[in-house]
Amino acid sequence: MPIRRKMPVFHPPSCRGGLIVTASGRSTLEIPHVPHFRELCGINDEQLRFIEKIFDVGITARNDSIQIAGSDADTRRVSRLLQELDELLSRGVAVSPDDTKFITQYFHENRGETSVASIFSDDVRVQTARKIVTPRSIAQRSYVHSLVNTDIVIAIGPAGTGKTYLAMAVAVSDLLKKKIARIVLTRPAVEAGESLGFLPGNLDEKITPYLRPLYDAIYDLLGPDKLRTMTEQGQIEVAPLAYMRGRTLNDSFIILDEAQNCTSEQMKMFLTRLGTNSKAAITGDVTQIDLPRGKPSGLVEARNILTGIEGIDIVYFSKRDVVRHSLVAKIINAYEMYDESLGKGQ
Repeated sequence: MPIRRKMPVFHPPSCRGGLIVTASGRSTLEIPHVPHFRELCGINDEQLRFIEKIFDVGITARNDSIQIAGSDADTRRVSRLLQELDELLSRGVAVSPDDTKFITQYFHENRGETSVASIFSDDVRVQTARKIVTPRSIAQRSYVHSLVNTDIVIAIGPAGTGKTYLAMAVAVSDLLKKKIARIVLTRPAVEAGESLGFLPGNLDEKITPYLRPLYDAIYDLLGPDKLRTMTEQGQIEVAPLAYMRGRTLNDSFIILDEAQNCTSEQMKMFLTRLGTNSKAAITGDVTQIDLPRGKPSGLVEARNILTGIEGIDIVYFSKRDVVRHSLVAKIINAYEMYDESLGKGQ
């Protein structure tokens, strides 16, 4: 429903200073601070229009008031969303238009007692053996929040957004706090342009290149001595996905990396390995699938099948969340534009 900025807004008595539910399916939020009001609306009401579309409500903005109309449930949630966004602005948190869109999507998809403030709270900082890891974007904050509070988290997005590294950081933190007994790191043995059979050496030598990125990340978080000790004690295990079949993993934090290269059968097998007191993080980039042509990606299938299941969070990253070299985001954008020009968009 379109925004109607010039229509008169109903103001009930004493509604200044917060949210007032005026009638069934109708509420008014007053934002006396003009800069906050403008930021919530966005240029040409772009942000309010986006919220309307996501929640299927009608929003009228005029002067310092925002009025929401729709179903009782959606009206309450949109009112709460706008209140929490206003609270973030009051706390001095910089919230970009892209951030507002991300928060709106997250708020809509997580219909429990989701709090925007919780995504920005200090408890999303992760203490590991060598450093404190702090999320650098709203998507990363929500991802860490999900990793801490949810048993299965699926992270989808381009390279360099911290999907695997942040999951590793939370896993290391849980291991050091003795919340779990071990970390299991795995990925499918599929790589662009090569297959295991063509690589030199025995099986272990063939597998090592595929697991090296996982070793690199956990080495950075633990340091060489702690990593060596924990590996020797069986607290950290790194193995190809094929080695997971037939196992039940209890008291574990399992990270499946490069999940876009799992087949449907492999993904189902992995998800059913989860035992008691265990968590799983599944990371991948659906634009970088190296499976044979015509073979569906288990990550894409899981994304479609598991959406909406309580206890499973799906977090999406975009190129604005890239935390590698500043050129990486530009490279990703250039390739996206090229693929679109060829009609290859996912």
